[in-house]
Parts: sequence; structure tokens; C-alpha cells
Amino acid sequence: MVSYAPVPWVSPLLYAAVLAGGLYYVATDLAPGSGPPLWRTAGFVAGIAALFALEVVARRGVRAREWLPLLVRGGLIVVVVALDVSGLAQVLFVLLPFTAYFAFGRGVALVLGVLCVAGLLTGYVLTAPRWYRDLEHVSDLLMLCVGLVLALSMAAVAVGEQQGRRALEAYAAQVAELSAAAERNRLARDIHDSLGHHLTAISVQLEMASEFRTLEPDSAQRAVDEARESVKRALGDVRKSVRALREETPREPLATTLADLARDGEARPRVTVEVTGSEDGYGTAELTALYRAAQEALTNARRHARASRVTVTVHLTERAAHLVVGDDGLGFATDGATTGLGLLGMRERVHLVGGSVHIDSGPDAGTRLTVTVPRGTGGGGAP
Repeated sequence: MVSYAPVPWVSPLLYAAVLAGGLYYVATDLAPGSGPPLWRTAGFVAGIAALFALEVVARRGVRAREWLPLLVRGGLIVVVVALDVSGLAQVLFVLLPFTAYFAFGRGVALVLGVLCVAGLLTGYVLTAPRWYRDLEHVSDLLMLCVGLVLALSMAAVAVGEQQGRRALEAYAAQVAELSAAAERNRLARDIHDSLGHHLTAISVQLEMASEFRTLEPDSAQRAVDEARESVKRALGDVRKSVRALREETPREPLATTLADLARDGEARPRVTVEVTGSEDGYGTAELTALYRAAQEALTNARRHARASRVTVTVHLTERAAHLVVGDDGLGFATDGATTGLGLLGMRERVHLVGGSVHIDSGPDAGTRLTVTVPRGTGGGGAP
């Protein structure tokens, strides 16, 4: 069972009130007869002081769920009540179920509350046989019951507040963990989609340079030059990503970014791009999802499909954007077995903005990627 911290000011406040009331009773000589002896008053003050000291020790070095502090507090309260001539010290009994509520729960607190009432009734029966006809005794009993109800109610409210705060802290920690995981996934997608795309292009260009180095030196040199351009573009994308992490940068139109993607410096495959409609109402996350999907499809066509022609069409409507990327390459079996990080990242990015991805392909049948993204769901958030 989880323990909770008791309200810190309740016990000291009651100790101070009982001490002040008892000393006032003695100082004004309200006690019957010639007043209590000095040893009784001294013992009463010493008992209150011991309760104050126990409160300090319990907060600093004692675990909340130990029984010993509760038993010691109960014994000291019995002593103080016996030495008090004013009768005010009986109110201290409410502290036993009150503190027990925080350490041991409602059940133990209720049991202690019943025991406090039973103990007071037992004392009345032994010392005042007709106590039920004495207004003072009946009033003290009723006040103890009311005090127990108020104390237990306060403890319940305090425990509920602490439970709510702990639940809120746990929820905040969970949100922070999920946010960190989402950010890691976003960075992984960006690294794969941007830097991975350029590294793939460089790899293809260097392979061409190696193949044509002896047979066609001019073609090999052209491939090396294109690899250098790809390196520059990769560095530019890295710098752009770093700037985007530090501050917001103006977003280029989708038609421009797709055109730059088509002019990636490679002779094959031949890429054609067509964008129709207006980007108004589409957020950064939505347009980025479309761009990254086209980039992934084009990278796969260049690296794996051996395609000679790729078409990229985007149709932006008032309700949704439709991206279609088709190639005449080797194709593959869409049975779910061939799902790499690129396709996984593409699906995640598109699904985050409420879109859908469909791939139609087959051996020697080319590949057709269709992405649909609804308008106005991604807002202006980061991709």
C-alpha cells in the first residue's frame, strides 16, 4: 500500500491549542479546589513537549508506515489527557485516526476512530456511572465524534489531492517519454528520407563511375561530378535541417521541392513532375509527408527498380491531396515481406496526418505508389 504525507500543520496546531488552554485553566484557577499540584502541570507541559518532539522526529527520520510512532503518539496523548485538568486534551485523540489515514489507509483510521470513542466511553463508565445524564460528559463525547468526522474528512481530501498529484506527475512523465519517442522517430525518418536519399544517389553514381572508368572515361567522370553535386546537396539538406531545429524557416512550395527532387543530377531514370491545385489550407506536416513519400518512391526507383521513367503527379483539392508515383521498373511482390525502414517511415509520416498509403506492384510490372492526405489535419506543426 502506498503511504502519503500527513498535513504538516494540523498536529502542531492542536498541540499548541491544548497547551494554551490547559495553562490558561491553571493560571486563572478554574480548576476545582485549590488547583492541580505542580507536578501534574509540569507533566502536562512535558507531555505536550514530547508530542512536539515526536512530530519533528517522525518527519525527519521515521518511515511513514511504521507503527511505532503511532503507538508512541497514542501513549503520550493518554498521558496528557490524564494530566490535563481542563479536559481540552481529549481532542488530541482525533490525531490518531487522522495520521493513520495517511500511513495505513481508511480502514485502519476508521478502526482507530471507533477505538477512541470506545475508550472514552469506557472511561466514563468506570469513573462516572451516570455519565449519560451529565451534560458535560455527553457534550465531550459528541465533540469527539464531530472532531473524528472532520479529521477523517480532511485526511480523505488530503489523500485524494496527493493521489491526484501523483497521477498527474506519472502522466506528465509518460507524456514526456512518449514525446521523446515521437521525436526520435521523427528524427529517424528525417535522416532516412533526406540524408539517406542523397547517400543512395551518391552510391549509384560512384558505382556508375567504377563500371565506366575504363570503357567510357567521360561517363565515369560525369558520374563522379554528379556524386560531388549530391554531396553538396546532402550538406545543404543537413544545414537546412539544423536551421529548422533551431528556428522556423520559410517553406518552399511543394512544386519547387519536387522539381528539385526530379533534377537530382542523375541521368536515369527520367523523372517528370506535375503539380496541380493550390497549397492553401495544407500545413507543413501534410506537404512534408507528400514530399517525403515522393522522395522515398524515387529513391527506390533509382536504387532497386532499375526504372527508366518515373512520373510524379500531385493533385491538391479542397478536401485532400493525392500523390501518385509510378515507374516502369522491376517491381516487387507486395506481400508485406519487403518492408524496409523507408516504407515504414513513409507510412508513419502519412498516418500521422490522417492519410493513407497504397502500393500496387508486381514482378516486372513496375510500381505505383498512391498517397492520400486530407486537407487541414496536420496544421502548421513540424513534420
